[in-house]
Amino acid sequence: QVQLVESGGGLVSPGGSLRLSCAASISISNINAMGWYRQAPGKQREWVATIPRVGNRNYADAVKGRFTISRDNAKNTVYLQMNSLKPDDTAVYYCYAAGSGYYWGQGTQVTVSS
Repeated sequence: QVQLVESGGGLVSPGGSLRLSCAASISISNINAMGWYRQAPGKQREWVATIPRVGNRNYADAVKGRFTISRDNAKNTVYLQMNSLKPDDTAVYYCYAAGSGYYWGQGTQVTVSS
């Protein structure tokens, strides 16, 4: 069982930045992939970014060039650096881990508004 705890969400103006963190309860060194999804009000959950244990990071077209996913295995934490934020980025952001099972965090709210 893996527990994931997100943090770092909040209210930011358009064009601003936030960094989300996802802390895992176990070592992430052997987790196949970790990443982020988001769900805006009235919309389905959509994939944002993935960082595999081995291989290239991948991003949804909507965030490519603005968001960066990274991981710190020593801290068992995955990050999502979000720059040039837009109102359309407003959503609850969920961290996931794909290992022996598929695990989700509780989500963190990101609101982009002036």
